[in-house]
Amino acid sequence: MARKNLLASVTGPETPKADSEARYEYARRGASRSMMISIDEMAENAKKMIAGEAIVSLDVGVLDQSFVSDRIEDDDEDYILLREAIKEQGQSTPILVRPHPQIAGRYMIVFGHRRARVAKELGIPVRAVVKNLEDIAHIVAQGQENTARANLSFIEKALFAKKLLDMEQSKDTIKSALTIDDTLLSRMLSVAEIVPAAVIEAIGAARTIGRDRWEELKKRVKQPASADFATEVVRSDEFQSKDATERFNYLLARLETARKGRPKAARSKIESATWAPEDKTVAASFRNTGDTFSLSLKSKNAGEFGRYISSNLESLYRAFKEAKVSSETGD
Repeated sequence: MARKNLLASVTGPETPKADSEARYEYARRGASRSMMISIDEMAENAKKMIAGEAIVSLDVGVLDQSFVSDRIEDDDEDYILLREAIKEQGQSTPILVRPHPQIAGRYMIVFGHRRARVAKELGIPVRAVVKNLEDIAHIVAQGQENTARANLSFIEKALFAKKLLDMEQSKDTIKSALTIDDTLLSRMLSVAEIVPAAVIEAIGAARTIGRDRWEELKKRVKQPASADFATEVVRSDEFQSKDATERFNYLLARLETARKGRPKAARSKIESATWAPEDKTVAASFRNTGDTFSLSLKSKNAGEFGRYISSNLESLYRAFKEAKVSSETGD
């Protein structure tokens, strides 16, 4: 007698191959398929999070400002419009953050400070992309985002460039961040370094004032006496009562009036002198009109010495500024 399948009552008859395939297809189309898709989606989202492509919601309480600021002020009409738009329609564009380089569990904003501020004021989470970035990549991303959105005025970009230079970032990094060339970077740094910080702060972002007007102001305050006078003007009640554009124009007008009011002899005073080392291998002469300073080199080592001076202008100027600060503070 053939042995019975003792498990037949439990397992039932053997399932035909076609029926087995049909059941698998049903499962694939049903709940099992949904589970597989969910797992795939979670895996894909995890990859995007690592790559910094997925958008997440963050509590604004875990966010810190960028390590380099690029704005002078925020309380303007554009910010108010942004806040109202987010309040009514939600945050359409995410901000970019990076894991904080020193504090675990916190994030540093790369760009989107105003959107984060709006979220904080409205008491809502902020939509963000989290991406691992080094300092240089952070700087470039922050600068290029604000340049592309045309949110920063000329003076804000100039101050941003100066801050990066003071942090010993390379000029190539600064140019990439602001999408500018050597000439424009030089002009920006010149304005930011010559116009007194107190004057820039008092004027503010001045979004309607472009490069040419700021360079005009720079020329007016080159002389220490003019810079001191400009600082006095911006502290006056009359200056403070005006809006940003009026303040700038008012200051220029006061500087022009002061310049015309100076005695002609004081304006036209010219200094000149000569110098030579003991070995007489080079001779130098200079002429200072107040607005311009010219240096002329002659003799055997003139070309070599001139090249040395021109290639070290950056360090020479920094040494000059340090000496000036020391003399003013008495250190």
